[in-house]
Amino acid sequence: MFAEFLQYMLSGLTIGAIYALAGLGFSIIYNASHVINFAQGEFIMIGGMAAATLTASGVPLPLAILMGCGGAMIVGVLVAKFTVERARNASVVTLIIITIGASIFLRGVAELVWGKDFKRLEAFSGETPINILGASMQPQSLWVIGCAAVLIVAIGTFFNRTLTGKAMLATSHNRLAAQLVGINVKRVVLISFALSAALGAMGGAVVAPITFSYTEMGIMLGLKGFTAAVLGGLGNGPGAVAGGLIVGVAEALGAGYISSAYKDAVAFVIILLVLLFMPSGLFGKRGTERV
Repeated sequence: MFAEFLQYMLSGLTIGAIYALAGLGFSIIYNASHVINFAQGEFIMIGGMAAATLTASGVPLPLAILMGCGGAMIVGVLVAKFTVERARNASVVTLIIITIGASIFLRGVAELVWGKDFKRLEAFSGETPINILGASMQPQSLWVIGCAAVLIVAIGTFFNRTLTGKAMLATSHNRLAAQLVGINVKRVVLISFALSAALGAMGGAVVAPITFSYTEMGIMLGLKGFTAAVLGGLGNGPGAVAGGLIVGVAEALGAGYISSAYKDAVAFVIILLVLLFMPSGLFGKRGTERV
């Protein structure tokens, strides 16, 4: 019984780490621009598809991942420059619709480039299961959790130790005050999209050996990342990480003890409950804002 429970927990932490990165991406962009970017899932897809395609062409894995992240960052900057920036004064609903449109557009372009076939990326360090107290864990799961942890720590260091990171934090707290002290807010928004895209792409690359890569993989991953961000408190980075892990574990336990047929429904049940009973999330600021 314990081994079974541990098995579900390990599976949940693995996929929860990806949700955490996606949720963190949502929070970074929301803090910088107050935009909810529903194209975040497509950044994950680009990272996975690019890494799988490039390695199949003979490019070394580390370089393939870096190229995938670089490509996703360029796409993120273009999305910010030609959609969000041009509609800066639009309503919240209009901005959401724009990012949904960008998501659909990116999936269409991806299908033209890669087709609808699944892309296989070999596991980074073999596929021999690791036994942990009776539960088995794929080595790739350690890569997923480890890379997510390193990226989360790196993002925290970036925001707290660098001038650019502090400028992004200042913009998130008070956009007008940040402009008054000379911070280039437009540049901050572009950096936030690039950073969010890199996080998503890295997550897509490390999870690709487990889930395979295909052009629609970002839909559910993006929605569950959004659930993680809302659960933790939209705009709260540490909350988004915690929310991602909670959603992943809840999903794994639900699939294991109830039915795998309802696995994807767990995230949506969570987001409905949060919006009904705790709109600010677990770690968000309590209060109301008229928009």
